[in-house]
Amino acid sequence: MILSTQHTQWSQDCRFTFATLRAWGWGLVMLTATTVSCYGQEVSRQPVALRLPAMWEYSSPLIAPEKRTIEPSRAQKDPTIVFYEGRWHVFMTVKLPGRSAIEYCSFEKWDDAQESKRTLLQVSDSKYFCAPQVFYFTPHKRWYLIYQAGMPGSKKMWVAYSTSTNIADPQSWTKAQPMLDGGPDDPRTVGGLDYWIICDDKRAYLFLTSLDGRMWRLWTRLEDFPNGFDHCELALQDSIFEASHTYKLKGRNEYLTVIEQNGQRYFKAYVADRLDGPWTPLADTFERPFASARNIRPATGVRRWTDNVSHGELIRDGNDQTLTVDPENLQFVFQGMLEKHKSGKGYGAFQWRIGLLTPADSERVEP
Repeated sequence: MILSTQHTQWSQDCRFTFATLRAWGWGLVMLTATTVSCYGQEVSRQPVALRLPAMWEYSSPLIAPEKRTIEPSRAQKDPTIVFYEGRWHVFMTVKLPGRSAIEYCSFEKWDDAQESKRTLLQVSDSKYFCAPQVFYFTPHKRWYLIYQAGMPGSKKMWVAYSTSTNIADPQSWTKAQPMLDGGPDDPRTVGGLDYWIICDDKRAYLFLTSLDGRMWRLWTRLEDFPNGFDHCELALQDSIFEASHTYKLKGRNEYLTVIEQNGQRYFKAYVADRLDGPWTPLADTFERPFASARNIRPATGVRRWTDNVSHGELIRDGNDQTLTVDPENLQFVFQGMLEKHKSGKGYGAFQWRIGLLTPADSERVEP
């Protein structure tokens, strides 16, 4: 459905102008703009509504376990990624015999990802690391890597961080330090997972989910980061699971959160006009999702290898702490596998691979 521009008389010299309406996806109608003009001058303007891809196409698996005899990985998970100085830099969870770790690789083009050199980060003696997030924190002029870490000799789990001044050197990351130190007396980490940092011009926010359908929000002053996360409140309660990732939308006074749902994995989407504000559902069912088996298909020449969309990250328009993405060029790096291959296996045995979702009506653009 497309409606041409039309005018509605308001008074003799003032009128509303309704811009084009477009049908989107499953019949959702999006109002792109509304202006009010009086005596030939624009008085107010409604924001352009966010348009999500109605259909995605997925690539072949781009990063799978590297073939090796020492500590072979059975799954590549939880990708976090930035583009810097002509290269992609990817950090991910790997499932190794008896432990999980964070692995790094870097490459110029996605076609080279699988053959790129892999390095396991050595930031602690812990046998449990997962769910990394990487960004450049401009006030400190340092890269930050945020992750979950089990602490040797205790029942505590840290929300940990390491820093580096050279993202291309996997040996340069500092030893793990706690952002939150976990344990049974720390309600901020009991039952929480997949911790995510995003900043505005005054605060650093830490979002997490718990396995009871809630997303939590903590914050600290920007000048106190990475310390001071002593405020915790409920940000969202819905049928949600894990991997809540929040982004600033380029050119808009709006934020987007995507959150994974359990079962046959898929992602929902929510929007807010500020990081400490309420979240409004935008695409929140399996039938009408951000990305699920209902709106993904293999790209031309790609064999069907996934009907799960799990723990993914949007490709950012930049690499700093604002986590800005371009709503006109959304691309989603995710972990996938076929639902039938889960049968009879525990989660730790799932053989996840990393691929890329691109809107079906556009081409993937390499920087």
